Amino acid sequence: MFSGRIQGRGPRYCPSIEDKIDRFADKNNHQLFIEPEGWNTVEYYVNGFSSSLPEEIQFEALHKVAGFEKAKFFRPGYAIEYDFFHPFQLNSTLETKIVENLFFAGQINGTTGYEEAAAQGLIAGINAHQKIHGGKEFVLTRSQAYIGVLIDDLITKGTDEPYRMFTSRAEYRLLLRQDNADYRLTPIAFELGLVSEERFEKVKEKYENTEKIIGFLKKESVSPEEINHILTKKETQIISQKMKISQLLLRPQINIFDLSDSIPGFYDFLSALNNKDSEQLEEAEIQVKYEGYIQKESEIAEKLLKYEHIILHPDFDYNSLKSLSSEAREKLSKIRPHTLGQASRISGVSPSDISVLIVYLGH
Repeated sequence: MFSGRIQGRGPRYCPSIEDKIDRFADKNNHQLFIEPEGWNTVEYYVNGFSSSLPEEIQFEALHKVAGFEKAKFFRPGYAIEYDFFHPFQLNSTLETKIVENLFFAGQINGTTGYEEAAAQGLIAGINAHQKIHGGKEFVLTRSQAYIGVLIDDLITKGTDEPYRMFTSRAEYRLLLRQDNADYRLTPIAFELGLVSEERFEKVKEKYENTEKIIGFLKKESVSPEEINHILTKKETQIISQKMKISQLLLRPQINIFDLSDSIPGFYDFLSALNNKDSEQLEEAEIQVKYEGYIQKESEIAEKLLKYEHIILHPDFDYNSLKSLSSEAREKLSKIRPHTLGQASRISGVSPSDISVLIVYLGH
């Protein structure tokens, strides 16, 4: 790599040991993580020591690590180098724009990481199936799933190095939470035939119960006699008159389990509901505590979603619109976004360019 024999750029997020030594020459130590390869093997993977150096150099270097003086190799480390097709040549379904019925997923699109490849494989596979059987296109938006962020980034921004998906790349992180993944995606999966009716009904029941719990918290009040001993214990201000349970839950010191175990009325309500599932209680707590933030982000997502429904024809002549900036004409002609929403996220396309398109399209 450093002599120039390997021309490719190494992945930023899992560099080789020689790349680390070159990049972090000012550091005097480096952690290694020793990972067993399985229950019934003596093989271990030395995480943090990936290398493309000659085998004898790797062997000598490993023996200099404390505890590895007598270590043996099953296989030395090796480098990989791959080419990719610029992903702005893809539609949101991961079908190529130039060759109909050809779908791309994984490293061919310039990504690195097993999860990224699996996510693309899932979307490409679903859409290939939908196309063969005359079904509608399946696309996840940026406010629906991290997969939506991943694919939208690739097809609108492209990549000049192996791409990894990070939460920081998503502008709707409050909506894309772990706790509501089943709520966001199970109905879609059920519609596609990917989950059973039994599983779908369980998710529906979970969220119906969650809504009932939230309704109870917002409607019912608690007296000082019932709760002050808990507030004192949690080192938060006691109350002098009745207060809505949901208001108490807004305090950072208080969690929903403090309340469910201490307020007789709440305990009885959960017993009558015949369910004290911790997931439902945690989901209710999150929605109550962060309601204002979640609602604000939902409104922003809803506002911008209208752009996702304005379709741009693949043969649209952007060069004919002289009101567009020259950079916007160049980028839009090259990337050919499917929707106005995608066009708005292309680097070099300004809000004023989007306004020109909106006026021209009559929206």
